Amino acid sequence: MTIVRDARRKPMAPVRVTALRMLARREYSRAELEQRLIARGAEQHEVTPALDDLERRGYLSDARFAQMLVAQKAGRFGKRAIAQAMHVRRVEASAAAGALDTVSTADEAADARALWARRFGAAPRDERERARQIRFLLARGYALAIAFDIVGRPTRSGTERVDAADGDAITGVD
Repeated sequence: MTIVRDARRKPMAPVRVTALRMLARREYSRAELEQRLIARGAEQHEVTPALDDLERRGYLSDARFAQMLVAQKAGRFGKRAIAQAMHVRRVEASAAAGALDTVSTADEAADARALWARRFGAAPRDERERARQIRFLLARGYALAIAFDIVGRPTRSGTERVDAADGDAITGVD
């Protein structure tokens, strides 16, 4: 029996074959692959057993997808941004937590500092620039404490910055 797509009038490949072709190109989370197969016209009752079979054979793995996503985004994004990307792609919670455990806080701080150095390279000239640099790090998913450690904490007078390394105030920084 040949299934015909309405849009293209072209025979549709079996769900398992389509899923394998997609997985041959790149990793997918189970939920993401399921969504894409259904969007291509497959029925839910066909998709679930096919994905179960692929998972059982080791071709489909949320844990492997989560590790790949962490490796891809680490160094450019913080833990929160990576966790959000996994949530959007509906990665299984235990697989996401296991992959995020590989990113340590020390590594995250070092990655944030390297990213900041590549992007800005110099201490902010004024409070406006400081706020811009902090927003940049926050948008990349780094914690506010890490951003303050790298850029410096704003002060009431705006003319001094707390040095993250030793906690001493540096005056006259503008």
